[in-house]
Amino acid sequence: MKFVGYLCLSLCSLQLLANSEQSPLPAERQNVRQYVATIEQANWSVKTATALQCELSHTIPNFGEVSFVSHSGKELNLQFALKMTRMPDDYGLAKVLSVPPAWRAGEQAKAITDFELLKQFDGDLAKKEAWTLLTELEQGFSPTFYFSDWHSPFDQIAASVNPVQFAGPYQKFNQCMAGLLRYTFDDIAMTVLNYQSNSDELTRESAARLKQIAEYLQHDKSIVSVRIDTYTDSYGGRWINEELSRKRAATLKAFFVEAGIEESKIDTEGFGEKRHVAPNDTPRGRGVNRRAVIQLARL
Repeated sequence: MKFVGYLCLSLCSLQLLANSEQSPLPAERQNVRQYVATIEQANWSVKTATALQCELSHTIPNFGEVSFVSHSGKELNLQFALKMTRMPDDYGLAKVLSVPPAWRAGEQAKAITDFELLKQFDGDLAKKEAWTLLTELEQGFSPTFYFSDWHSPFDQIAASVNPVQFAGPYQKFNQCMAGLLRYTFDDIAMTVLNYQSNSDELTRESAARLKQIAEYLQHDKSIVSVRIDTYTDSYGGRWINEELSRKRAATLKAFFVEAGIEESKIDTEGFGEKRHVAPNDTPRGRGVNRRAVIQLARL
């Protein structure tokens, strides 16, 4: 027998299936259908590698695809997804075991978790279990999903993830995750910037914030509209403040055009000293009122 023997069910795996509520038949009466890539078929690839998302995937022939996905954000995150060619026709649980390679004779499979099967939906695992699967693959183990076939009361399914040729793509996946942005679209979709007194120059903190937005726009091309509203404090005269707010709006519009947003997608309005959000009789209050409100929308 070729590579399929490498991933044969261990005695403990069969016993676990036989004792589960989903497997009432004795182990010797069960027909286990295995799905696994042979050595020649084993293929891992980094399908997406951007500052917003990293995805590592592997195909299980005649069964489906598994993927590990991490997105940009404040905290490191990871999700595992199992996309079956034929999605579940009923609800149930799959046993997830880490099966050792044949050369580790005598070592038993390790139970990792239960995997929820949802009718007509792909399944997924959260961060902790996803990292466990990656760790097991890195050590040469085969995460394997065991569950009852919803079309046959006599059959069990064993879908295995082949660790062959995993190391190289996994290294690229790790490098991609290290380069993910530490913020998301939701973090910048609504942004308030503040200005220095009597100027269209942003404060240092707001300038840094605008730089973050520019960095994000390099990677997300799905922005469909930008709304820019600018305001001033009440010092300097109403007409002068209206002109200053329009100048601030024009400067920001030019920034977004340079960042790759079509001019037709950008709407601006300068309100001058209207619509204060803080008292104007203190330096702090005036600093709050000297502001631009930026709202981004995407598909």
